[in-house]
Amino acid sequence: MVLRVAAMAVAAVGAAWIHRVNDPGVLCPLRRLTGIPCPLCGGTTVFIELGSGRPVGALLANPAALAGAVGLALAPLGLGRRWWALAPGTRAWVLGTALVGSELWQLARFGLLRV
Repeated sequence: MVLRVAAMAVAAVGAAWIHRVNDPGVLCPLRRLTGIPCPLCGGTTVFIELGSGRPVGALLANPAALAGAVGLALAPLGLGRRWWALAPGTRAWVLGTALVGSELWQLARFGLLRV
């Protein structure tokens, strides 16, 4: 688990450095073509914000991506087994709910949904 978290931390710091040196702009193809963010928009920003030492910025960019990253980091502690022990329908429901919630979050974040 330590190696997994260390690799994620190195990747986050690297992404933050690359972004600071050379901003690649919008990476999401859907958002680039239509202006509408996808449920995963902000995922790269999560790692950039974490790598820059701004966890609140990471949470605001995409809470679902941040939760997924934390889940991936903690999977070796037994969370992975618990996830796969769930019925397939339950896993699909959880993922579907997370994606819908994430899309609504992104639409509100980009000002396309009034809340």
